[in-house]
Order: sequence, then structure tokens, then C-alpha cells
Amino acid sequence: MIEGSLPRLELWCELQCPDCRTALDDVRALRARYGDALPIELRHFPLEKHKHAYAAAQAAEEAFAQGKGWPYVEALLARVEELDRGGEKLLVQIAAEVGLDAEEVDTALIDGRHTLIVDADQAEGKAIGVTGTPTYVIAGQRLDGGKSQDGLRERIVAVIEEQRARS
Repeated sequence: MIEGSLPRLELWCELQCPDCRTALDDVRALRARYGDALPIELRHFPLEKHKHAYAAAQAAEEAFAQGKGWPYVEALLARVEELDRGGEKLLVQIAAEVGLDAEEVDTALIDGRHTLIVDADQAEGKAIGVTGTPTYVIAGQRLDGGKSQDGLRERIVAVIEEQRARS
């Protein structure tokens, strides 16, 4: 286990993106290596080409509000191919499967209570140059995984280790 805190890792993600499912392998490996010392934050960057990505981001925010955000995100990304045809019904179904209050997730999609969070993430992502997903930001460095994820985990580890050496 790592002592102290490490720089926050932001994962800019689109929950209808197959590449983001692959990025979860990196997240799992980083969690295994650094544990809770590495804060990992999911940031939303829904793309217009995926019609259910925005609703998926809102559902994920409700899952985080209910204390099961990462299990929901992992379950949803595991079934990313189904989202195009399953839409909001699938989002609610997955919520029930991971033990969330599925009715509350459905209500959150209807009342839009998490719209501002998703909109703010998307605006901030555009402002810092995010153009695709997955994209990582750590210690002020943006690492774009949208074109290729090859070597990204190693680059993240290098940034973390550089930050640890400075502190």
C-alpha cells in the first residue's frame, strides 16, 4: 500500500464508448497498484454520435449519489454494445442488477437532476482540450486514449512516480 496521497487521476469517459470499457483495465491495474492513495474521478464527456451517452452519464451520477457509482459504470461498460438498442430501459435494468434503487435512477433520468454535472464536465472537457474518450488528466497532463491506449498506463505510472519523487 502506498503512503500519503497521490495526484488525482481524472478519467474522461463516455459510457457508450467501447474504448472506455478497455480503459477500465487500466483503472483496475492502477487501483491494484496504488489503492486508495490514488484518487480516481470519473468525468463525463458524452459524444453526440452516441444517442444514449448523455442519459448514461446522468444515470452514472445517480449511481454515485447512491454510493455505487463505480460498480454501475463497470456493469454498464461491460454491456456497452447493448446500450444502443436498450436505451434508458437498459440503464435502469443495470441499476437494479447492481443493487441501486432503480426507480430513483429512472426518476433522475426524467427529472434531470444530474444534468448540470454532466454539462459542466462536458464544458470543462472541451475547455481543456478533450476531444475523445477515454482521456486521462493527471498532474496537469492530458493523456489522450481516444486514438490508442497503448502505453497509457505506463505513462500514468511515470507521472505518478515523478510526483511521488518530488514530494
